[in-house]
Amino acid sequence: MTLDEFVKAFAAEFDDTPEENFKADTHFRELEEWGSLTALSIISMVDDEFDAGVTGADLRKCKTIEELYNLIQEKL
Repeated sequence: MTLDEFVKAFAAEFDDTPEENFKADTHFRELEEWGSLTALSIISMVDDEFDAGVTGADLRKCKTIEELYNLIQEKL
């Protein structure tokens, strides 16, 4: 999965935030819709798409969607 595809998959986990708000450099934890349920959805999506374990601590280390993508790539 490319970074652009990951950004789209990441955006799909949000119900109320428009897709155009998501870019590689988006600080996802600053989004109004971000919360513990969304974090769990992202963890589940990463597990399904990459078969890579990402934890809540991993999400807290990352500021942008690209940083999360790079972290996942390191785990593969």
